[in-house]
Amino acid sequence: MEKLNQVIEQYGRWSDLKIYIQRIDACIQSDFSMALENAKSLLETICKEICKLKNISIEENPREKPTTNKILKHAFTSLGYANQELVNRISTALASIGQQMGNLRNEIGTTAHGKTLDELTERNNRVDEMTREFLIDSTEIIATFLIRAFENENPRRHIETYKDKISFEDNAEFNDLLDETYGNFDMGDYSYSASEILFHVDYNAYLTELKTFKEDKE
Repeated sequence: MEKLNQVIEQYGRWSDLKIYIQRIDACIQSDFSMALENAKSLLETICKEICKLKNISIEENPREKPTTNKILKHAFTSLGYANQELVNRISTALASIGQQMGNLRNEIGTTAHGKTLDELTERNNRVDEMTREFLIDSTEIIATFLIRAFENENPRRHIETYKDKISFEDNAEFNDLLDETYGNFDMGDYSYSASEILFHVDYNAYLTELKTFKEDKE
């Protein structure tokens, strides 16, 4: 899922999705039902997060768990596509793929229902290589589109809100690590530290590296 990984690197708020990608990559050959379960969870997590950030309620009926199809449609609607016929048709088609993924997961999953030993052995053979690639590629396309569509609509508000919460001087330990690792950049009579350059030239990259630094310390 190279494209999705690139999008996640670009928009740091989605970094927690990497756990799903790692599970999908690890299980796609050995246990496709597990890969499919994580692909379905990946899509639902993105959609639910978008709806939460857009203040859109997904659960129309508290007693009824929303389907993958409904969750996807709510996400597309929250992005403002509901009144555009062509895009609405596309979103419906993609949502249908998501729903069928859920149905297939229930059919071949190892944990959804009890199965005989023979069924457990043969479960992966029920989905051929072409179908596997189609389902995983579809997941990546939908996930990438949703994240990009949301971030294109809400870029400045997110960055400015986060930027107001930190300053360069508040992260001396992290800055020192960058400077010790990469040194200074000299340009004639002027010299700039690596941390200063990253903070002022690519603030999003600075935030991403800072988050990784803090997580590694925990």
